[in-house]
Amino acid sequence: MKKKIGISYTETNFQNYWNWFTNADLGDEIELIKLSFEKNNLEDLQECDGFLLTGGIDVEPSYYDGPKNYPYKPAQFLPERDHFEKLIYEYSQAHKVPVLGICRGMQYINILEGGKVLADIGGANEIHKKQTMDKVHHVKIGHNSMLYAIIGLEKGLVNSAHHQGVTNNTLSNNLIANSYSLTSDQLIEGLEFKDKTDKSFMLAVQWHPERMKEKEVNPLSQKIKERFIEEVKKHKK
Repeated sequence: MKKKIGISYTETNFQNYWNWFTNADLGDEIELIKLSFEKNNLEDLQECDGFLLTGGIDVEPSYYDGPKNYPYKPAQFLPERDHFEKLIYEYSQAHKVPVLGICRGMQYINILEGGKVLADIGGANEIHKKQTMDKVHHVKIGHNSMLYAIIGLEKGLVNSAHHQGVTNNTLSNNLIANSYSLTSDQLIEGLEFKDKTDKSFMLAVQWHPERMKEKEVNPLSQKIKERFIEEVKKHKK
């Protein structure tokens, strides 16, 4: 029976996440499932051996006791999506299913683990917020982190397209930052569990590995994907 990766549906560039997993990656062993809040296909969760929580619209502020109004607030939130992805994450933790979070996915994992997000990162938008195309900047990776073990680099170049973020002041007590922006804003660029005992794989990054330039050779895309696929293959229901 094939392993299955459930990708949460996003209204923003969903196909990029789907296409990130090539035929060579999937082979005859893995297939993809779209987990959609619009279809509410929660019954498919039990079929999955890995979950990818995607980027997209801001999480509704009530989930992290955030402000009702802030810069770049979306015209409309998607509380149905927030609720649906909350159930995905809770399922992943109850059944020890590997999780990869990207951009909003990283922020939401921090929220669901008891942390918060900055509703808007202010002046750092000049470096991080997408305009006509993704911004590009360096990140510093912590030596003792799982991310460093995967990447094998102290520093790397990533893309950026966000106006919300996680800092040490809003970080969940259950998580650690594995990477930071090298700019003066000190935004957290990646998260993993502080205590990995009896936990399945969970890695979350603020950048977009699925649409990064030269993603096939940049380890901050390719090696992350390879490790996630390894964990999916190892998962036992």
